Amino acid sequence: MQGHGRVIVVGSVNVDLVVAGARLPGPGETVLGGTFQRFHGGKGGNQAVAAARLGADVAFVGAVGDDAFGDEAREALAQEGIDVSQLARLDGVATGVALILVDEQGENQISVASGANGAVTPDVIRKRLARLQLTPADVVLAVHELPTAAMLAALDAGRSAGARTICNPAPAEGLVAATLAAADIVTPNRGELRTLTGSLGDPVQAARTLSAAGDGRARDRAILVSLGPVGAILVPGGGDPLELAAPRVQAVDATGAGDTLNGALAAALAQGLPLPAAARRAVVAASLSVTRSGARDGMPTTEELEAALRR
Repeated sequence: MQGHGRVIVVGSVNVDLVVAGARLPGPGETVLGGTFQRFHGGKGGNQAVAAARLGADVAFVGAVGDDAFGDEAREALAQEGIDVSQLARLDGVATGVALILVDEQGENQISVASGANGAVTPDVIRKRLARLQLTPADVVLAVHELPTAAMLAALDAGRSAGARTICNPAPAEGLVAATLAAADIVTPNRGELRTLTGSLGDPVQAARTLSAAGDGRARDRAILVSLGPVGAILVPGGGDPLELAAPRVQAVDATGAGDTLNGALAAALAQGLPLPAAARRAVVAASLSVTRSGARDGMPTTEELEAALRR
């Protein structure tokens, strides 16, 4: 594939502190016997890495603190070939941290201290995106671990430049209709779709409701609903839904699956693929990611993804 656009990820950078154990604790419960590891994470950082490993030209916009975690996080992104020139370093603020528990089936619980991510303002986003000189060939992927207003500023800037815009509503709480309206593609999982629409029923009907959110652009906005190990459903604006089955794999750690899906989707779109083909690649990439531990360690390369697609 010949790349002709960039992936511009606007999102969070965290350091992930992970404990893997036999099972997840209940409220007020202590579960002993786990093992500890530290990884670089944050949904934005993870999605940037996923796109870069699949051959995209990636730039990152966000913030870290003025601490050792922040310096390490910047270097980790740079080592993946990601442009970190617009990753701000905020004085007197801590870098974001995620505490992650993982059980033997690969299910997880995550608690996040946002740190510098929560201090990002719309003005910071607009100025740093302006420096990147967005073009219609670019894909702007905005992740909701930043404040909603900052996410909206990113999507608005992308749309103003004619770029393709993707809203990853993770987490979905606090998102407003105007933010959804600024996205060409919204990528909720089933739980996020329920939060955004209040629907407990058919994900296709809920996706159609979400597609019209904000400005009634149901004919234009596509919804890609992640269904975990089952795969995903793509509901294009005004078109028929497309079921995207996931290949069967042995799950080890599902921590980075959604991030891999979003990064792979953005990479494929920036490389010129049509949305259905891009979504299919994203589902397969996400499935591969759960076969290894760590949000980023499991993310596939282009070669690994191409091999899986041939099976």
